[in-house]
Amino acid sequence: MKLILLGPPGAGKGTQAARLVEKHKIPQLSTGDMLRAAVKAGTPVGLQAKAVMDAGGLVSDEIVCGIISDRIEEADAKNGFILDGFPRTVAQAKALDELLAKKGMTLDAIIELKVDEAALLSRIENRARETIAAGGTVRADDNPEAFKVRLDAYRVQTAPVSAYYAGRGTLKTVDGMAPIDQVTKALDAILG
Repeated sequence: MKLILLGPPGAGKGTQAARLVEKHKIPQLSTGDMLRAAVKAGTPVGLQAKAVMDAGGLVSDEIVCGIISDRIEEADAKNGFILDGFPRTVAQAKALDELLAKKGMTLDAIIELKVDEAALLSRIENRARETIAAGGTVRADDNPEAFKVRLDAYRVQTAPVSAYYAGRGTLKTVDGMAPIDQVTKALDAILG
């Protein structure tokens, strides 16, 4: 099973991805984690990424696609994967289409968790309170100011990715505001 989970920050992608990983025994591929792993492993693409990151730049789509290309060939991804944080732009979505086509792969699902943006701020604040109450460390970007910046970036860069897939007739949507277990059931229904 090869899928992409889309939705703004706080939509519950991480929670649902963790459940899908457990159920389907496939890895959740985070572009940030993949970049760090490729740099640490010293792969050719990882060395390119390191040079860019060390210079304070943003890693190009070409490098990110190279890292994804390498990562989906690893043994744990042979039965599928969940892409997390990619594609972030329409250009990346198109590059992913080309990459998968060259490998003879197709995505089984592209699912967007639809949410009420006004309710997301409350959700982020609750998540921070629950983390503190549980003795955990709150993510640096789980505060109202940082969240608004993340949400603005999502609207500008990533929301058009949903429209891209919708225009191709491949986007499925789930009510991300439903209780967690209901969202899981809706995802399971789509994924069959």
